[in-house]
Amino acid sequence: MTRLDEDGVRAALAGLPGWSGDTSAISRDVEAPDFLTGIRIVDDVAAAAEAADHHPDIDIRWRTLTFTLSTHSEGGVTSKDVDLAAAIDAIAERHGAR
Repeated sequence: MTRLDEDGVRAALAGLPGWSGDTSAISRDVEAPDFLTGIRIVDDVAAAAEAADHHPDIDIRWRTLTFTLSTHSEGGVTSKDVDLAAAIDAIAERHGAR
């Protein structure tokens, strides 16, 4: 797996609305409709992360969830992070989060 350069991260972020970052990590805040829905989102993201064998950093603040992705073994952002970001977006949307 190859770490994305600045152009690669910029191109990836163009297809991931709400995500920001640089070559070291990408992140997104998700606003859940309520706290319990936020926890359900985290549960679903945990299942997707486990299936991908790639795990995000997650910060939970009431209804606001912050997901941060980086491939630590590569020292920055890779295609694994981009793929998991897209999965997180789909999960959040399914739960009515913005």
